[in-house]
Amino acid sequence: MTDTEADRATLERALAGHGPCELFACDPGLADTAAFCTAYGFAMEDAANTIVVIGKSDPPRFAACVVLATHRLDVNRTVKARLGTRKASFASPDETRGLTGMAIGGVTVFGLPNGLPLWVDAAVMDRRRIVLGGGSRSWKVIAPPSILLTLPGVEVVEGLASPFARTSGGVSEPSG
Repeated sequence: MTDTEADRATLERALAGHGPCELFACDPGLADTAAFCTAYGFAMEDAANTIVVIGKSDPPRFAACVVLATHRLDVNRTVKARLGTRKASFASPDETRGLTGMAIGGVTVFGLPNGLPLWVDAAVMDRRRIVLGGGSRSWKVIAPPSILLTLPGVEVVEGLASPFARTSGGVSEPSG
C-alpha cells in the first residue's frame, strides 16, 4: 500500500457516517489553496481552510477554525475573545502537526483530536459546496457545508472571518 492509498483509507474511516462527499486526489506540491484552485479549476470562494490557532496562556489553548480562502480569520478579536486569552495567533506548522498529526495544506476537520473546539465561519455555510483538506497534502474533500454540522462540538460563528476586498491593482486586502 502506498502512502497515498494509506492516507485515503485513513480519510475514508474518518469520514464514515458524516454524509455524502467526494475524495479528490491532488499533487502534494499543489495542496496549498491558491495553487490547488488554479491547477484543478476550483473557485477560491469554495475553498474552506482549516486553520489551527493558539491562545497564549498556561497551558496554551487551541482551536480549529474553518474559513473560506477569500476571507481573513479574525485572530486578534474574535478568536482571542473565544479562547479567553490576552494573545492569540496561528499555530506554527510544528504545533499543528503535533496537535493534529497533519501538515499545513492538508489539515482536515475529520479526525481532529477530541475536545478541540471547532469553529466555522458563518460564510462557509452559505456555499453550495466546499473543498476541505483531506488529512494529508495528497487529498481534498468536496462536500456540501452541512457536512460540518455532523462533527461533534462544531460551532458556526458569525464574524469569525471577514472577506478580503479586491483593490484596483488586483491585490487582496482585508475589508472592514
